[in-house]
Amino acid sequence: MTLYPKLILDALATVRYPGTGKNLVEAEMIADNLRIDGMKVSFSLIFEKPTDPFMKSVIKAAEAAIHTYVSDEVEITITTESKQTARPEPGKLLPQVKNIIGVSSGKGGVGKSTVAANLAVSLAKLGYKVGLLDADIFGPSMPKMFQVEDARPYAEHVDGRDLIVPVEKYGIKLLSIGFFVDPDQATLWRGGMASNALKQLIGDANWGGLDYFLIDLPPGTSDIHLTVVQTLALTGAIVVSTPQAVALADARKGINMFINDKVNVPILGLVENMAWFTPAELPENKYYIFGKEGAKKLAEEMNVPLLGQIPIVQSICESGDKGTPVALDENTVTGRAFLQLAASVVRQVDKRNVEMAPTEVVKMHK
Repeated sequence: MTLYPKLILDALATVRYPGTGKNLVEAEMIADNLRIDGMKVSFSLIFEKPTDPFMKSVIKAAEAAIHTYVSDEVEITITTESKQTARPEPGKLLPQVKNIIGVSSGKGGVGKSTVAANLAVSLAKLGYKVGLLDADIFGPSMPKMFQVEDARPYAEHVDGRDLIVPVEKYGIKLLSIGFFVDPDQATLWRGGMASNALKQLIGDANWGGLDYFLIDLPPGTSDIHLTVVQTLALTGAIVVSTPQAVALADARKGINMFINDKVNVPILGLVENMAWFTPAELPENKYYIFGKEGAKKLAEEMNVPLLGQIPIVQSICESGDKGTPVALDENTVTGRAFLQLAASVVRQVDKRNVEMAPTEVVKMHK
């Protein structure tokens, strides 16, 4: 039997690409490198992205079509091409970002997202370029806290890739899965789907040059934490807790997760949130409603820095609900507390970078 290009193309025209419903020839997915050598056939299929979810199934369908409509004796070699450049390998993502910090908590309800949002605002007020990723896939809160719930990020073509453009508010670049899902519906995803979504928000977004990239992690320990650690070279982690004994027990587990040999992420320090209650009309008064200095004692026990103690005042809740983080007003008790926290974080990061210098820092941020 003699093979010729039209036989092969006619067979491939019976295969439809699931993404568009068009056949491979009609969709112009056959590269112009079709080669025939006796009963050997080789060519490339062109996909939009190197991560196309239908790639494997389309290749198998193309092979089956040729064997069915031409001959089952044909030896087929199919390679792939993509119109977009591949996402950088893990560890090489975000080359323009100087410091990547995970903000974590052992349990929910300790105000971790509030701390992350206000820390980002405070760092921006200190003059740093800041990005904030809401990595809590199942309970994203950043869109509301920054009053950008109606924002719909778009993509732009950069260096051969389509990259998501982060939303900008208060001088901060922001992305959250909350921008892409129905806020009234529960996000029912398995761990793999959540991890892949997070990888896209990290690696397929145009974050640009940043001094600090904060990642608001979900509470507890999960696949998301491992995904972040395996995808990015974290500068360090911040653990948030209240002074309450039950929160401290989980904070201890959170610290142990990061310093575990398999994770090995430095702890920049602890933040004691809701450290005390201060009435707005009596700013000098402190009422220790959740216990006194529990996180401070844990920091001493675990030999990690206490980065700051954030008081609880009514304005924190109100500002978060309104989408105006309390750190925007540095003349308030909490505004000053978050500025002090930001300064402490900068000192710890600088200290760590000096300890790593010169070779490792250059290598990480080359």
